Amino acid sequence: MSFSGKLSFNPMKDSITLSSGEEFKFTPPTGQDLPSQGFTPGETSYYPSPMPEPQPETEVIIKKTSQRLELLEPFPSHFGEHNPRSPELPTLRVLMRVRGKCTTDHISAAGPWLKYKGHLTNISENLLITAANDEGGEVNVAFDHDAEKHDQSAADTIPNVAKRLRARSEPWALVVDENYGEGSAREHAALQPRFYGKSFARIHETNLKKQGVLPLWFANKDDYSRIGSGDMLETIGLEDVFAGKPDAQITIKITKRDGQVLQIPVEHTMSVDQLKWFRAGSALNYIRSQIKQ
Repeated sequence: MSFSGKLSFNPMKDSITLSSGEEFKFTPPTGQDLPSQGFTPGETSYYPSPMPEPQPETEVIIKKTSQRLELLEPFPSHFGEHNPRSPELPTLRVLMRVRGKCTTDHISAAGPWLKYKGHLTNISENLLITAANDEGGEVNVAFDHDAEKHDQSAADTIPNVAKRLRARSEPWALVVDENYGEGSAREHAALQPRFYGKSFARIHETNLKKQGVLPLWFANKDDYSRIGSGDMLETIGLEDVFAGKPDAQITIKITKRDGQVLQIPVEHTMSVDQLKWFRAGSALNYIRSQIKQ
């Protein structure tokens, strides 16, 4: 471009008119991209050690009193005898509707919490602790609409309400806003919840899928505000997606706390392989099942 004096000059195709009137054209350089005889072996002492044979009887021992490490148990599949709605998702209770920007740092804070990266129970105590609840605008506040039945307070921290629902064997969902999960590729931010949202950050969306979470997008973004905490959600049409119809319509049936029933269309981006992860409970569960075959 400097020889031609033009930013639009393409040295692969264009020519330059010389002062003599002749046309000059550059010849692209040629050469071998890789050595014809291959690379030299180098220092063999730096080679990785041979992979030892797997020993299934090997036990990893972690102190039960450890606050920084715990064994990560495989996540159970959403489907099977324990789910009467299978192959649809079990009925989910909405934990909260997250307002506005919610990064992976809102979902799973860093700083002093990082010492618990190897202890899922402890690090889960920071779940969404800096996220704003769209129903009231308060930070780290969720509402338990069945609290009176269990002699508990209606309002509590988000992690505490999530733990209550888990203790009652009530699967739960989050309703989220635009570009949920932007920021770092923090896998801890995807290890437990189930989501329905306006849009997701690309890497976080993939991390959710790896952990057996189904991210669904509102076909109409205005439907975000039609779902509130305590509402019950049921999927309709997931069975068709599993049956080999990836473009089948998925609908969410919403039963409001006052008994009103709504149905809203949602979309997904699950590939064939990701659906296998989802059915197995997580990508690791699926990989383990394939190794055993």
